[in-house]
Amino acid sequence: MSTAGAPQSVDRIAQFEKMASADPTNEMAHFSLGKAYLDSGRHAEAARSFERCVELAPDMSKAFQLAGQAMIGAGWADRAVDVLTRGYETAARKGDMMPRNAMAELLRSIGREPPKLAAEVDAAAERLKASGTFICQRTGRPGNKLAEPPFRGPVGQWIFENISAETWKQWIGQGTKVINELRLDFSRDKDQETYEQHMREYLGVDADLK
Repeated sequence: MSTAGAPQSVDRIAQFEKMASADPTNEMAHFSLGKAYLDSGRHAEAARSFERCVELAPDMSKAFQLAGQAMIGAGWADRAVDVLTRGYETAARKGDMMPRNAMAELLRSIGREPPKLAAEVDAAAERLKASGTFICQRTGRPGNKLAEPPFRGPVGQWIFENISAETWKQWIGQGTKVINELRLDFSRDKDQETYEQHMREYLGVDADLK
């Protein structure tokens, strides 16, 4: 079995552990740490990181989804049912369909059905969707659309189409923390890649989008 990616994985985990320790109330530090643990197969640690993220950001549908996935991987089916049920209802209330559908499949994978939603929850989500209001795909909240893509290329275009101006501003603040805490130097390609990786994870950019 190849271990070529192992050192990079260890480095990523160490970076995110440092960030979460330096700023324990930074939900995205815990989210990114959970994702790094999950990618490395460390399910129990991933679950705990995502649980902390959900405590800090109780409307983050993706964190509920990944917490449930990690708990299933750790063999904690009962805890997974609880977090996925709460996450499913949260995602439904926000009209956040991709995490909602993913959590439904995770529940079914352990022999449970997703909860029945109150009619007003579905109706509110549909009204919000039909209103034409710009909905940030990172937060699920209404917001203002960016005036233009923040940079060229497919990733910049995706951000323009999916991320609100308010969330982008929050990322700029988070990105400054990343630069300072990890002492990134943009004259080094590796540091530029680290910054971009944090940005993608913060905003939820698909890893396959280049």
